[in-house]
Amino acid sequence: MTIIEGVLKGNVRDIARLITIVENELPEATAAMQSIFPHTGIAYTIGFTGPPGAGKSTLVDKITLQLCRQEKKVGIIAIDPSSPFSGGALLGDRIRMRDIITEQDVFIRSVSTRGSMGGLSRAAGDIAKILDAAGKDVVIIETVGVGQDEVDIFKTADTSVVVLMPGAGDDIQSIKAGIMEIADIFVVNKADREGADGLITSIRQMLDLNTAPGPWRPLIIKTSATQNEGIEDLLKAVQEHREFLTISGSLAARRKERLRTEIIRLVERRVSRLVQSQSKQNGRFEELVEKVAAREEDPYSCVELIVGPLEKK
Repeated sequence: MTIIEGVLKGNVRDIARLITIVENELPEATAAMQSIFPHTGIAYTIGFTGPPGAGKSTLVDKITLQLCRQEKKVGIIAIDPSSPFSGGALLGDRIRMRDIITEQDVFIRSVSTRGSMGGLSRAAGDIAKILDAAGKDVVIIETVGVGQDEVDIFKTADTSVVVLMPGAGDDIQSIKAGIMEIADIFVVNKADREGADGLITSIRQMLDLNTAPGPWRPLIIKTSATQNEGIEDLLKAVQEHREFLTISGSLAARRKERLRTEIIRLVERRVSRLVQSQSKQNGRFEELVEKVAAREEDPYSCVELIVGPLEKK
């Protein structure tokens, strides 16, 4: 049985092997994903994002347990930050997912960002496809703790859940700008803390101030994951959003836009590798760097010298 056949049959070992191949960008990764792609497009993807310490991992643990009780097969991609110096990562998100660690129909993979910005690993989208092809009904992606402009999860998930908590400093600051605009559902976690109601009021006020609201108004759910409170309400909110997307046709539109973005990303990556390879082959690139450092040349002219010949071809 080949690794692809094993993945399609849900073999855990083959799923893990293929994810490793894709994550490490090994030579066989592209052919493997080409074989996997026709079997994707079935699983529903939920993204959990928000600032560090908001309780995303515990929330994912509890909602996954509820999905298992509904006899759903779940794949989890937990993104952890990696060191900008060594590239290493703790990969500790699964430590906080104690309730589901023994569930047979749950596959958890911790992935480091490897320097990728936006709160996601570069390979996260491909890993989600692998879990989709492996027969998972729901794929959950938990991003690394993100700031206001790290919103890549919106380009990957069908439903984006922004998790916030009271008492984290400037509440308005934490939910404005980009991260405010990607939320399909807001979760105020650790709602047993003082200030939870005030945070909910702030979110509602910001939604009211939106001058160009879309057809879907983000829902606000109150939870306390460690106490297992509000989990069913959150699951119902996700289902409500899924039904809205399906009935309105927005789900198909979102997924089509996701594929468009992915094609562009793959083209950019391949062109970048081609340019780097050709510019370094004859040692000319280092000569240009030396000239720029000596102020004999400028970076913008270097780009023209490197890319210009390729454009002519």
